[in-house]
Amino acid sequence: MEIILKKDVEFVGDKNDLVTVKNGYGRNYLIPNGLAVLATASAKKVREEDLRQRAHREAKLIDEATKLLAKIQAGDIKVGAKAGEGDKIFGSVNSIQVADAIKTATGVEVDRKKVGLKEATVKTLGKYTASIRLHKEVEGEFQFEVVAE
Repeated sequence: MEIILKKDVEFVGDKNDLVTVKNGYGRNYLIPNGLAVLATASAKKVREEDLRQRAHREAKLIDEATKLLAKIQAGDIKVGAKAGEGDKIFGSVNSIQVADAIKTATGVEVDRKKVGLKEATVKTLGKYTASIRLHKEVEGEFQFEVVAE
């Protein structure tokens, strides 16, 4: 039996996949629970149109994310921290502070969960590298500097 999945189903497929399953599994579980629909000719046409529209939206998102990444990489990002003797800072710099510094330097608001520090702990003044993932296909690295306040 050919069906089109409406939601992700573990071990079967992802949303909008055209899959073949056993008749009983499709009729008794997937279709009644709203996880799939029968793969009729009209349902296949609707699926193709959905996939075409999704690809177009995905391309726009990737383009926007690439532009944001270039803007972040070109920005002069400085994280302020209170420092003591020997360029040691009190505490450490984390991804929240780096995300805030990106917002102030470039105007781009970034979720802190998308920023990853290369070093385990940033406890001294200086230049560091961080990674950022703006989209599942767009990720890169950028430089930031920890300066004394």
